[in-house]
Amino acid sequence: MKLFTLPDLGEGLADAEIVEWHIEVGSKVEVDQVVLTVETAKALVEVPSPCNGTIAKRHGEEGDILNIGTLLLEIEDGVTASQSAKKEQAATVVGNVSNTSHDVNIDEYWVGGNHMSQETNLITAMPAARNLAQKLGVDINEITGSGPNGAILEQDVYNQCDKQLPGTEVLKGARRTMAGSMAQSHHDIAAVTITEEAELGSWKKGEDVTCRIVKAIVDACKKEPALNAWFDADTLTRCIHNAVNIGVAVDSKHGLYVPVLRHANDYSAKDVRKWLDTTVSGIRERRIGRDQLQNATITLTNFGAIAGLYATPVVTAPQVAIVGVGRMISKLVMIKDQVTEIKALPISVTFDHRACTGGEAARFIKVLVESLQAKK
Repeated sequence: MKLFTLPDLGEGLADAEIVEWHIEVGSKVEVDQVVLTVETAKALVEVPSPCNGTIAKRHGEEGDILNIGTLLLEIEDGVTASQSAKKEQAATVVGNVSNTSHDVNIDEYWVGGNHMSQETNLITAMPAARNLAQKLGVDINEITGSGPNGAILEQDVYNQCDKQLPGTEVLKGARRTMAGSMAQSHHDIAAVTITEEAELGSWKKGEDVTCRIVKAIVDACKKEPALNAWFDADTLTRCIHNAVNIGVAVDSKHGLYVPVLRHANDYSAKDVRKWLDTTVSGIRERRIGRDQLQNATITLTNFGAIAGLYATPVVTAPQVAIVGVGRMISKLVMIKDQVTEIKALPISVTFDHRACTGGEAARFIKVLVESLQAKK
């Protein structure tokens, strides 16, 4: 029997949420066949089987959160590719010595004091499950384990917690990642917000708001690159980028995702719209790779598409700025001595004051507004 645990997924990730199983109990698998998809750090990862064999038991259901090293599968006749090669080589050289197997009852060979009786009430739990139970205040003696030989797993602790606290919800996936990153940002970053309004009297009917905003951010980054940067607080160093990689905040029922439009300065408005439509569709279907969420140099959150005028959006390190766009409003202005109604777009820019001066932020938002107000 081969026991397969959730492998290390890299980048210091500690846990993952099961999104979808691709195999059933009793089905046969081969080495490197994808057995399940998990979500971690807001990205989907396909996990392959390490060996050939038959699935004897699955551990965990879709939606469960598992720590790295938690048992996933029990595979009968589990043979890795290297083991299979060694067996074939041995059979070729010396032949198969024996095909006979022997069952041994360890109780028949017990040496020492009395063997513990089966009536003894033992609690078997994974270390991570014990730690989780302690954190959540759950009595581990009240939990029925679903692991091998009744071992208590983390999901068993979560299930027991739900019974004790009806209506509670354990944060998973994107929401879980967001909770950690937002807390870290509030703790570490010296955030300041500056606001402005862009008057859109020159806009044509049917203008694509998001594409115009992306273009305006690119223009502002070119004129005032201090906000298109990363900051390392440990070494007090700042890296100013030439390429503008815009992280675009996308709201979904699974939580907040921020896919990255790399080299936005090379995109036309038509290309930006195509990228947005494709990416948003992928997020709704939970089909977005980890690489699509990395290396942003500045972030855009268009919360006004739902509601709100101004905000203090949170900067995500190592970035030093985030642009927030509010709900479009109507206002009256004087144009050639005539009172005219126009549309206006509220803009908020939050920046890390450790890495940017107020003057740099003010010049950035000034260019941003001028770009939005310009005729296209």
